[in-house]
Amino acid sequence: MMPTHDNELRDAAGGEARYANFFKVGYNAFEFLLAFGQSYADHEGEQLHTRLVMSPMYAKELLRVLNQSLAEYERDFGTIKEER
Repeated sequence: MMPTHDNELRDAAGGEARYANFFKVGYNAFEFLLAFGQSYADHEGEQLHTRLVMSPMYAKELLRVLNQSLAEYERDFGTIKEER
């Protein structure tokens, strides 16, 4: 898989876009579980809205594509500030 630029993604048919600023990752011997949701400073807790389940092979490919896309983003727009 190659990174897809925003305009290509917007033109893709179907799919629902959801904002996420909260993530959980779990795994077992056969799969990775990725949960996405939203967390707000003025609310207690998080609201999970999407769960993805994938094989370890596809989780590793997702990591590779994300790393490549982040490197391209930083090349185009500058270093991303990390908040902790």
